[in-house]
Amino acid sequence: MKTNKIMDEIRSSISPEMKMQMEMSVAIANRIYEILEAKGMTQKDLAKRLGKTETEVSRWLSGTHNLTLATICKISAALETEVVRVADYELETA
Repeated sequence: MKTNKIMDEIRSSISPEMKMQMEMSVAIANRIYEILEAKGMTQKDLAKRLGKTETEVSRWLSGTHNLTLATICKISAALETEVVRVADYELETA
């Protein structure tokens, strides 16, 4: 595989915490995509449920946005599914 020297340098210079944050952000975005697909929903549908623009939701799902816990909870509630699983916690749906 062809690599980009500049990107390789950037990757090697980031802290372990930043690398973990990037990986988790992508994993959360992927999880939301999986839930949307399983429910037959689009980003537009999610945006409508959240009262947000499709552009904002698209930015969130790019995997580069630092989602707050509050936003993750809002998304989980809108999808009626846990986006992030925390040990010994179960989402209550009304």
